[in-house]
Amino acid sequence: MPDLEPSTLNSSSSEHQSASPFTIHFWGVRGSIPAPGGGTVRYGGNTSCVEMRVAGKRLIFDGGTGLRVLGKDLMKQMPVEAYMFFSHSHWDHIQGFPFFLPAFVPGNRFHIYGGIAPNGATMQQRLSNQMLHPNFPVPIQVMKSDLKFHDLAPGDVVTLDDITIETGPLNHPNTAIGYRVTWQGHTVVYATDTEHYPDQLDEDLLHLARDADMLIYDACFTDEEYYDEKAPRIGWGHSTWQAGLALAKAANVKRPVMFHHDPNHDDDFLDEVEAQVKATFANSLLAKEGMVLSLV
Repeated sequence: MPDLEPSTLNSSSSEHQSASPFTIHFWGVRGSIPAPGGGTVRYGGNTSCVEMRVAGKRLIFDGGTGLRVLGKDLMKQMPVEAYMFFSHSHWDHIQGFPFFLPAFVPGNRFHIYGGIAPNGATMQQRLSNQMLHPNFPVPIQVMKSDLKFHDLAPGDVVTLDDITIETGPLNHPNTAIGYRVTWQGHTVVYATDTEHYPDQLDEDLLHLARDADMLIYDACFTDEEYYDEKAPRIGWGHSTWQAGLALAKAANVKRPVMFHHDPNHDDDFLDEVEAQVKATFANSLLAKEGMVLSLV
């Protein structure tokens, strides 16, 4: 079985040089909006950004505020080439991109992948639009690195040497894409921002997560919150840890990692959730900012 033991680091991991050829680094694990403060120190307050280092290549999933922190670390390792995969363009997944320092430096190169929005906007257009006046002081053209944009549709497959990245649709307002990264028989699935179906498993996600070593899953809510009679979260586009573990068991996932924590869930609340998660699925855990997992 792969080595999946976590090591929790400070927000900068440049001093941590893992010998593993397949590692997963969590730079932002929060959903919806950043949640800084004394109550979110252990799990972190930055929004979605996960880096995978696979066979010498750097893959980055989503560009929430965690991307700014990753960018500071990459400034110590230039020149940089990376492959960036966006699940969608809701603000908590792109708001770190204008503050991603390596993108402003000539000589760096970023291959940027994302779907096309229901209104026809490409990921390039959406990343550019958030940097236009009056919302941002400088346009995307100020970024002097080599930015190469690629449009994706759910079901597309990207091949980077012997790394295969499969894509699949997620159940989220305005659409989102999930990613399955496989290298030499080892697989990690990134499936943030997806809402489960109350009466059945999501067949698309079940296929994407099949026999994966790790499933990074949107567990924004608990079942109690999701089905709350006074303020239900049904239709908001997010799932629960209970639904995530049910999917993981059905898909034969070795380790589920609960991700995209609600900004209202402080460390103490998440500690309680993690205890319940581990009691339900012994090899599971909650994502923490700065956590590094070695897959091989």
